[in-house]
Amino acid sequence: MKEKLKVGILGGTGMVGQRFVDLLAEHPWYEIKTIAASPRSAGKTYEEAVGGRWKMDRPIPEAAKNLVVKDVGDVEAVAADVDFVFSAVDMSKDEIKRIEEDYAKTETPVVSNNSAHRWTPDVPMMIPEINPQHAEVIEFQKKRLATNRGFIAVKPNCSIQSYTPALSAWKAFEPYEVVATTYQAISGAGKNFDEWPEMVGNVIPFIGGEEEKSEKEPLRIWGHIENGQIVPADNIKITCQCVRIPVLYGHTAACFVKFKKQPSKQELIDALTSFSGEPQKLELPSAPKQFIAYMEEENRPQVALDVDYERGMGVSIGRLREDSIYDWKFIGLSHNTLRGAAGGAVLCAELLTAKDYITKK
Repeated sequence: MKEKLKVGILGGTGMVGQRFVDLLAEHPWYEIKTIAASPRSAGKTYEEAVGGRWKMDRPIPEAAKNLVVKDVGDVEAVAADVDFVFSAVDMSKDEIKRIEEDYAKTETPVVSNNSAHRWTPDVPMMIPEINPQHAEVIEFQKKRLATNRGFIAVKPNCSIQSYTPALSAWKAFEPYEVVATTYQAISGAGKNFDEWPEMVGNVIPFIGGEEEKSEKEPLRIWGHIENGQIVPADNIKITCQCVRIPVLYGHTAACFVKFKKQPSKQELIDALTSFSGEPQKLELPSAPKQFIAYMEEENRPQVALDVDYERGMGVSIGRLREDSIYDWKFIGLSHNTLRGAAGGAVLCAELLTAKDYITKK
């Protein structure tokens, strides 16, 4: 790409917003032009607005330090400076729906990390390796919004990234019933151990709203477009429990699967390691070269060893073995703030850029 696209980050001071800043500071296609946040941060430099709350491992990028934060509610002013925006705003769902549509109606595409529009029928919710074809619904959305280039696209919940890719790789074997338990890092709640000391040495067996998302969102990803809307798949059932555990990054899943066809273990492993999609074909900047890794060791994947696989954009699968009640069971691991949040949204934007949905204004 000869000339970088100008990017805005909505909600740039929170944990996911910070991850966007970290990922985009040296991106080959995108340039951070604007950071917007709440009125209390507006008017400050980004370094001042974040203060002592910077949570990334690397320092605040020089490219962002001195940017003056804008009020996210000043839609026209923010949109005027950018070609598109990433959204990580911390508001109620109704407020998020409204403000993301307001940005789209300024002819500014919105790629959102938020859940508010995940079930809006004409908004694509994508894991780019799995359902890139859902981008086609954008044309119907633009008609509804009365826009020429403005639209909203979203990425799914972080909790499903550790098992949905495996199930997608096994589509030919027709999985039809899944039991999953996810063990989720505290950064998924936007916190670290300094802010949440009661999580040290603790497990909390409840995460509000996560189980419904974990059971339903894969069905939408596997769905099809009909009459300008995405219709969820109905040929598989998932039940899930979601548990918060004392790790900073990394969502682990323990899954049990029934198949209509009866694959061998080697067939399942081969399907995992050969699975790839449009991001790999197009060699998108954030795409992992190997999307899914299968680990032969009995004690892998582990958060401490494997969460950063493929710069946090790959998925690790292990402990695939036959089950006495279900057909097969396995363990999955994904990075929740990279593949599962900001990194996944950046990869979605790259796909939409490569397909000419996102262009210069």
